[in-house]
Amino acid sequence: MENNNSAWRQQLLNLLVEYAYQEGDFTLSSGQKSSFYLNGKQVTLRAEGALLVGKLIFSMLSDDTDAIAGLTLGADPMVSAVSVVSAYENKPIPALIIRKEAKGHGTKAYIEGPTLKQGALVTVLEDVVTTGKSAMLAVERLTDAGYKVNQVISLVDRLSGGRELYQSHGLSFASIFTIDEIQAHSRK
Repeated sequence: MENNNSAWRQQLLNLLVEYAYQEGDFTLSSGQKSSFYLNGKQVTLRAEGALLVGKLIFSMLSDDTDAIAGLTLGADPMVSAVSVVSAYENKPIPALIIRKEAKGHGTKAYIEGPTLKQGALVTVLEDVVTTGKSAMLAVERLTDAGYKVNQVISLVDRLSGGRELYQSHGLSFASIFTIDEIQAHSRK
């Protein structure tokens, strides 16, 4: 894949500001009040947004990544997009979707997707990171299943403690954007 990360980032930033970023009075999933809201699904569920997210995150993965995973629902389109891009790059990486609650029937599984070898290295994806607790639930479920999580990658870091939470658990963290970048671009 030729590296157009700068152009892809700019296109994705434009989409986030146009479709995902809103100002107002909001209550976040963490319970925190906020004067702005980012609905990443407004971009990741658009064809062009999914493609950009897939390409950018694929380029951020370590070479030894065995799978990508994320907590349903925000990460679902992201893990799918990255997995599809990986197939086009001849380095297919399976996607796993982590349920918040175990399935109430059948295998009662928390994790949907291919079964990996024990100790498989998994990168967790998240659309918007605030406190970091959503992705940590995915990390716990994956660890309980015998996988090793090395990294969390998000579309946007709200700069509200998520990075510090991940680092305190020995996980590296990267985001494509910070909220500061989104807000600065929205003011232009």
